[in-house]
Amino acid sequence: MEPVDIWYGIEDIPADLGATAVTIGVFDGLHRGHQQLIKATVAHAKAEHLVPVMVTFDPHPVSVFLPERAPVSVISFERRLQLAEQMGIQAVLVIDFTKELVGLDARQYVETMVVNALHARHVVVGENFSFGADAAGTAQVMAQLGKEYGFSVDIIALLNDGGVNICSTNIRAALAAGDIRSANWALGRHFTVTGPVVRGAGRGGRELGFPTANQYFPDTTAIPADGVYAGWFIIEPCAAPVQGNMEPGRAYAAAISVGTNPTFGDEERSIESFVLDREADLYGHEATVKFVDHLRDMVKFNSVDELLAAMARDVSAARKVLARDAQERGWALDEYFLRVSPVESS
Repeated sequence: MEPVDIWYGIEDIPADLGATAVTIGVFDGLHRGHQQLIKATVAHAKAEHLVPVMVTFDPHPVSVFLPERAPVSVISFERRLQLAEQMGIQAVLVIDFTKELVGLDARQYVETMVVNALHARHVVVGENFSFGADAAGTAQVMAQLGKEYGFSVDIIALLNDGGVNICSTNIRAALAAGDIRSANWALGRHFTVTGPVVRGAGRGGRELGFPTANQYFPDTTAIPADGVYAGWFIIEPCAAPVQGNMEPGRAYAAAISVGTNPTFGDEERSIESFVLDREADLYGHEATVKFVDHLRDMVKFNSVDELLAAMARDVSAARKVLARDAQERGWALDEYFLRVSPVESS
């Protein structure tokens, strides 16, 4: 697969770009609803020998016009690009609302970007799509302008599954409630976060016998509600060797604590992953945590012994949850590490 081309602004678009099929949106979760748009774009591009292009926005438009209402990010911008590439998008145009398209009405917006810059023959948008000054342009306006300028338009209905709207707002709400299953169902994949492993308080291994990989994220990043979860821990590819019995790219079973560690009075929220049956010096390495299921709420224990007993139960529960997850996803044994056979999970 050829790496995706990333154009940071209209000026970056190559002059020799051929005709394209384009989908436009924030794609702030790249959930199953967004995936419909990308799949339709890629399919049309293949059928008509066009270049499939995704137009997205960074920062989120709401953070520009209504910063006090800016939503937290369900996925990182880098992950958004990676997933689009995996789905067949060949180029991504990144629009910064503070610099480009500001004040253009719907017609100017289409002329500037869709027609003159991207040479679009086909455009795919969601039914709630809006564009141009004061968001006056709608999906129907795009379709009408398409007739004038010679490109076809697909308007994709919002995805409703079993009476539930698949949207980033509902995913954020599920995460805030610790409902990982619902978030994963809407996303069509594990909810993940990626960031560097940093030094925490150090008591996990020194005092408790449960050494954890600590990660901190800004308030602009969505993370699940405080609690304990089962998930997968993956070291991202890196130039420096990993000291220990873990390797980059493999999913390792983990019991994951999200919160402020109330038993010890910590104040800063963190994600602490206890990787089962493995040990490594992970400080400074980038790691991805894939959340699978909620195990229990965060509790303040009266003693370290109570905490240790609960952590032992968490590890046992995580093994069962992750064995089922690996089996359901059809993962090969060399893709993950879990010291329990999937057939033992029932």
